[in-house]
Amino acid sequence: MVDDDLWALIEPLLPPWPEKSPGPQPVADRLCLQGILYVLHNDIAWQLPPLELGFGSGQTCWRRLDRWQQADVYDQLHRILLTELYAAGELDWSRACVDGSHIRAKKGGADTGPSPVDRRKTGSKHHLICDGRGTPLKVITTAANVNDVTQTLALVDGIPPVAGRPGCPRRRPASLLGDKGYDSNPNRRELRRRSFLPVISRKGAPNIKGLGKLRYVVEQTFALLHQFKGLAVRWEHRTELHNAFVALACGLICWRRLKKHRS
Repeated sequence: MVDDDLWALIEPLLPPWPEKSPGPQPVADRLCLQGILYVLHNDIAWQLPPLELGFGSGQTCWRRLDRWQQADVYDQLHRILLTELYAAGELDWSRACVDGSHIRAKKGGADTGPSPVDRRKTGSKHHLICDGRGTPLKVITTAANVNDVTQTLALVDGIPPVAGRPGCPRRRPASLLGDKGYDSNPNRRELRRRSFLPVISRKGAPNIKGLGKLRYVVEQTFALLHQFKGLAVRWEHRTELHNAFVALACGLICWRRLKKHRS
């Protein structure tokens, strides 16, 4: 079931239906959202959700996923919840952490490639940046053979402006923590130009002392993200629909943290 308070945030973001449209009335948006969440949580094909659950057909839910992705619903929800967390003092802007994680792509499609960690099977890669507490700020999906370092600047530039406190919206943590996969002097210069302090281990040198203890949160965030079984393996051929699932999952992680803060 969709939490009433969560639905109150989502419903205003949904594109309206024409008041007078021919044919049968569409399945209620809230029911379709429950069907989308069912697929996201259970990693099953769209044609398999039981009709007796009342969510409408899997194809109906898939079309609603697509319709809402085109209306930017999932990214908007994620931004709203980041704002709520910031207003509640639950975002740690002292540092951000970056990392990447491979997933299999069962149906191929855009942004897939041979995985260097899975016997060159077709896969994708999630590139994640989170705050110092592990709250996801931005996720980028690429082919599995794309190096982490190439996505560093795209991740930091992709952090949305987060309001919720007096003054200008915030989008720049003070520092960026990364392992040796992000070692790049040009990127360090660009990070400093963007007012980030790069804390990134160098290849061929010992790891920065204590860096692992600070970066563990990004691994925890990946564990939370991939608890959604529909993200642990990529089934969507179209990247934008897979990314819709990713943004929805990020929003749900933020929602759980907000509820925990309020309880």
